[in-house]
Amino acid sequence: MIRRKILITGGTTGIGLALANRLSVRHDVIVTGSRAHEDITEAFSPNLVYVRASQSDPARAVKTIAQQLLKHEWPRLDNVVLNAGVGFAVEDGLDEVAKMRRTLDINVSSTMLIARAMYPWLSKTKGTLTIIGSVAHKGHKRFPSYAASKGALNGLARSLRSEWAGEVAVQVLHPGPVKTGMHEKAGLNPGWVSEFFIRTEPMARMIEYSMSSRRSPITLSWSRYIGGGSITGRRL
Repeated sequence: MIRRKILITGGTTGIGLALANRLSVRHDVIVTGSRAHEDITEAFSPNLVYVRASQSDPARAVKTIAQQLLKHEWPRLDNVVLNAGVGFAVEDGLDEVAKMRRTLDINVSSTMLIARAMYPWLSKTKGTLTIIGSVAHKGHKRFPSYAASKGALNGLARSLRSEWAGEVAVQVLHPGPVKTGMHEKAGLNPGWVSEFFIRTEPMARMIEYSMSSRRSPITLSWSRYIGGGSITGRRL
């Protein structure tokens, strides 16, 4: 087994944390998040290296991540998972401007800047950039800005995949609803429907198997899950 160097943004909660904890058993993993380390109450593997870098300030986040990679003497990266994201539920399709800007800064601007900045590290290994999108990229009446941001990531992945062909693999993965509490944080109570949301650990497994395939785009839906998507696949 090759021990990989992996960076995961948005790795302190939800599927990002589940993926980071899972991969840290076999690989070296740096995760980023917006909170102070002492404020992280979730089950956080001691194997993980944490970098505080809020993507609400895209340029600063990029600088901080690059500085930390150099500080920890990581001259290369095998995998980068751009997972950090935020969304807000709205009424009647009307977004507040401040929330719209925050969504686009975190979900799109930071992702674009970090992807570009990590190219020198990934190109040394012909590594893989994985962008976490959402099934909402096709549109969602309660999350218009979030849906727009995920649609933009779909386009970004296609562009970089063409531009970096033969140098760095690029993929976009579109998870379906996951039991992370994201809907509640966004201001929407999903009700009984949440019983059909996928748990974070099975979703993390599907993401890992998708990363190893390097294919794109991949939709990680409920139908894929019940079809065995979380138990069949190749580990990184």
